[in-house]
Amino acid sequence: MSRTPQEIFQSCVYAGAMTRNADAFAELFTADGVFEAPLMPAGAAFPRRLVGREEIRRTMAAYYERQGKGGRTPNLEKSGYTLHTTADPDVFIAEIDTVFDGDGDRDGGGAGREGGADATVSLVQIFRIRDGKIARLRDYFAPELMD
Repeated sequence: MSRTPQEIFQSCVYAGAMTRNADAFAELFTADGVFEAPLMPAGAAFPRRLVGREEIRRTMAAYYERQGKGGRTPNLEKSGYTLHTTADPDVFIAEIDTVFDGDGDRDGGGAGREGGADATVSLVQIFRIRDGKIARLRDYFAPELMD
């Protein structure tokens, strides 16, 4: 059964940003899938490039663990996205504006501002799909957001 770009994107957001479930996130990828954050500098806490479902699973589990239970969670009611299909039916682009509540920075993560205004983080993700799974996900965001 083929999954729509919307279903794939929503599963990705839920497994990653919402629940920080490395197993569920990794299962969205093909066995040889690639997850990239090309703007991340070498040696950053957030991985720049992961190849293969098992490396994605292992590295993201470690990253989510370092974030701890108090990690930032987006406010879905305030956040939004637009999906763009392309001439290639296996490629779609997500244009995302994620809003973190102003009092959501209790862990020092930087996107929310304790006692302050909401913080909006804009990013773009490019998905390449094969057989209903993510073969390549390129995630473009400002690296300082992951400090």
